[in-house]
Amino acid sequence: MTHPYARELGDFLRARRDRLHPDDVGLEPGGRRRVAGLRREELALLAGLSTDYYQRMEQGRDVRPSDDVLDALAKALALDDEERRHLFTLAHAARRPARARVDRAPEVVPDSTRRLLRVLHTPAVVLGRHLDLLAWNRQAEALLGDPGDLPPDRLNMLLLLFDDELTRGRTCADWERQALDYIGMMRAAVAADPTHPRATAIVGELSIRSAEFRRLWARHDVRASVSGMKTFHSPAVGDLTLEWSTYPLPGRPGPFLLVFTAEPDSADADRLHLLGSLHATRTTGRDRP
Repeated sequence: MTHPYARELGDFLRARRDRLHPDDVGLEPGGRRRVAGLRREELALLAGLSTDYYQRMEQGRDVRPSDDVLDALAKALALDDEERRHLFTLAHAARRPARARVDRAPEVVPDSTRRLLRVLHTPAVVLGRHLDLLAWNRQAEALLGDPGDLPPDRLNMLLLLFDDELTRGRTCADWERQALDYIGMMRAAVAADPTHPRATAIVGELSIRSAEFRRLWARHDVRASVSGMKTFHSPAVGDLTLEWSTYPLPGRPGPFLLVFTAEPDSADADRLHLLGSLHATRTTGRDRP
C-alpha cells in the first residue's frame, strides 16, 4: 500500500517540476518536448540524483530521501521558504510508519476566544484546520452573511467559496487569488494528515463537482498562514476593500482567527462601520453565536 505522505510528496514534486521550464534553470530546450515543464531526467540531473531514484519519489514508492537530497531538490525546483518547509514536512512524515498516531480530536473554540470575538469591532471568524467555520461575530455576519442559516456540515470556507449560488458566479476580481489562499491552507492541513476524513470529504466533493477546484488544487500551492486584501460588494454600502490576516490559536494543529480590517479614517472604514450599524439595527435582540 502506498504511504499517504509519500503519495502527497510525489504529487507535490511533480507539480513543482511542471512549473519550471528549461530556460528557467539554464538548460537548452532541445528539440520537441512532450511535457510543459522539466523532464524527470533534467530535474534529477540538476539535483544530482539518478533518474530512477527521482522517478520512484514522484511515484510515491518506498523512498526515504535524506535531508541533503531534499535540500538539493529544493534548490533545483527553486522552492520558496514555505514550499521548502512543505517539502521537508511531507518527506519526514513519509519516513514514519503509515499508521503513526495523529490527533483528530474535535476542534473546540475556547470561551475566551468567543469573548474576544464579541469585543472586536471588526469582522472576525474562527476557522478550523480544514477551514470549517467554528465561530464568528456580528460584524462578520454583516460582511459575509449569517453562517447560522446554513447546515453545520456546509460551514466551510472552501465549500462556500465554490458554491456558485452563494457567490453569484464568482464575479469578484480577486476570487481566484482568494481561492488559492484557502486551497493553500487546506494543502498545509493535508500535509499534517493526508487521510483525515474531513479533508478527504471536502476535497473529494469539490474535485467531483468543480473543474476550477481541480485545476487550482492540482497546482499544489501551500500556505501556512496568509494575509491579503479583498474587495467586498455590498448592496447596502457599496464596495469596500479590507485587509485580512490570520492568527493561530492554541493547539497543534489548531484553529485560527481570521480578521478583516480597514485602514483607519478611510472611506472603507466608514462603510464598514455603516454596514455594522445597519446589521445591528436589523438583528437587535438576537443571541450571538
